[in-house]
Amino acid sequence: MSDLSGELIDSRYQLIQQVANGGMASIYEAIDTRLDRKVAVKIMHPHLAQDEAFVNRFIREAKAAAALNHPNIVAVQDQGWNQSGIPAVFLVMEFIEGSTLREYLNERGRFEFNDAVNYLTPILSALAAAHAIGIVHRDIKPENILISKEGRIKLADFGLARGEIIGSTMTAESSVILGSVSYLSPEQVQRGVCDARSDVYALAIVAFEMLTGEKPFLGETPIQIAYMHVNEDIPSLRSKRKDLPQALDELISRAANRDPDLRPRNAGEFLAQLLRIAAEIDPKKNQMRLDLDLPVDPIREKPRSKPKREILTQAITELKESTQEVRRSADKKQRASRRVRRNRKVALLLAITLGIGGWYTLVGPGSRIVVPSTIGGSYDQALSLLTPLGITNVITEKRFDEEVSAGTIIESDPQAGGRIDSGGSVTLIVSKGAERFTIASLVGLTPEAASALITKSPLILGTTKEIFSNKIPKGFVISSDPQAGAQVKRGSAVNLILSKGVELVSLASYVGKSGEQGLNELTEAGFEVESSYAFDEKILAGAVVSQIPSGNIEVPKSSKVRLIVSKGSQYVYIPNVLSLEESKAVAALKDLDLKVIVKKLGVKKIKKTTNISPKVGSKVKRGSVVTITVG
Repeated sequence: MSDLSGELIDSRYQLIQQVANGGMASIYEAIDTRLDRKVAVKIMHPHLAQDEAFVNRFIREAKAAAALNHPNIVAVQDQGWNQSGIPAVFLVMEFIEGSTLREYLNERGRFEFNDAVNYLTPILSALAAAHAIGIVHRDIKPENILISKEGRIKLADFGLARGEIIGSTMTAESSVILGSVSYLSPEQVQRGVCDARSDVYALAIVAFEMLTGEKPFLGETPIQIAYMHVNEDIPSLRSKRKDLPQALDELISRAANRDPDLRPRNAGEFLAQLLRIAAEIDPKKNQMRLDLDLPVDPIREKPRSKPKREILTQAITELKESTQEVRRSADKKQRASRRVRRNRKVALLLAITLGIGGWYTLVGPGSRIVVPSTIGGSYDQALSLLTPLGITNVITEKRFDEEVSAGTIIESDPQAGGRIDSGGSVTLIVSKGAERFTIASLVGLTPEAASALITKSPLILGTTKEIFSNKIPKGFVISSDPQAGAQVKRGSAVNLILSKGVELVSLASYVGKSGEQGLNELTEAGFEVESSYAFDEKILAGAVVSQIPSGNIEVPKSSKVRLIVSKGSQYVYIPNVLSLEESKAVAALKDLDLKVIVKKLGVKKIKKTTNISPKVGSKVKRGSVVTITVG
């Protein structure tokens, strides 16, 4: 595919430069011109855009990732077909600047235990979110695990994902070709089918590689590696590194077990077991919580320099003396100038004003105490301000408040700046915090009993909805919304989810049909399918010999169904390998699951088969010993 750098896709995404190129698509660093932000644009190769199956897979990747909202999963933001310019099927994702886990492995070689846990935890968390809604990734490998420059780990490329919300996936053959063989589970290699346990297997292989610096199986060809995944157990971690915990070794071995039934059921279970091991080795400490203290801005009275009585006495004395002087002056001078008389009147007025002001400030209303501001502080902080002013009669009232934290003063009476008499009281309104009521556990109750329990608090009964349940009997409460233990406001509605009982579905019979077909269809129908294999002389290999329970009946959804699949006849006929070269004769016999002993005669460099025992055409069990003579 030619480099499209510089192109404007969908009249919105300006391609800057190509950052990756794969067998299916190229990825470009781009600018979203509408929102002015960096994005990654994945564009399918033109020759694949003509193939409906590949286009559907491309769209399915968008649906799979868009259905997931998790901080450790690369977010898909848009998908479509370029309508202006070069025809292209594209996918827009958040742009992650950083490296892949593969590049980290190439650089570091291997991880220490704590580092590996720190990397595996977000990967498992992201995968658990996918498994929780029925999505299986199917292509877990270091190349699909991204580490941003800020250290955020992201799981990418849901191109092979399958699940109910995104429809059926590609054929088994296509999946095996597209997936990375070093991380394929045995069931993917053998039967082309997988579930959440297959992702667990792949991530266990990734963990093995992180902790040891090497893959568990190495071979010259992909076929050889796939064969080892099917027929061999992965090596023990402690056979590579003695310093790793025994419990971790056992967990990785269990997660990479060839039998899916012996692995953790999903990534969530895998994560819980890994964290339990990490906690036993290095228990985490509780984190302290710090709350914000609101400061109090006090308003204080200016200090008085003289006692009240002394100032009042002085003011009255000055008033008397001024009056006496005026009278004496009037006796001495009966006729004074206008100027003198005016000055005497001003002096008299000033003396009267001073006396009244002294009375107001020291004895009258002006002598009352000014209340300081206490809003935003605590009760103890308020006392530290009020007590020095002589305010000791402090009354508290409490009330709920949605915005002010508990223990904080909301208001005072009188308010800040108001005045009270000496010995008067101040009322402080203290917040009790937000008013909340706890939702009681309603699981297993009848609707009537649940309603009575809800309305016992100042809450109301909301809507009711019915769903099928395998655990709760019909007509009883399965759960509530909000859930039990939630804190809600007064008057909130509590919705109930009631049980419709066990959902019955029709179970078809797959006896004589393809075992792979039975596994896929029964799994998609919601059954838990267990497959086992046995020789059968009548049923062809790969077909179902028997089924438990038998078909054509109605059974509860999610029931277990066991399929016995034929391995074909346990007998084979000795083929005619006479005159064949030694290597070809041995290969032909081993293909029939026969053990071969070779007797060599003569000195010829290239030896051919001259005799075979048992004789050609003999009917023998698989695993029997066949002796050939070459010379």
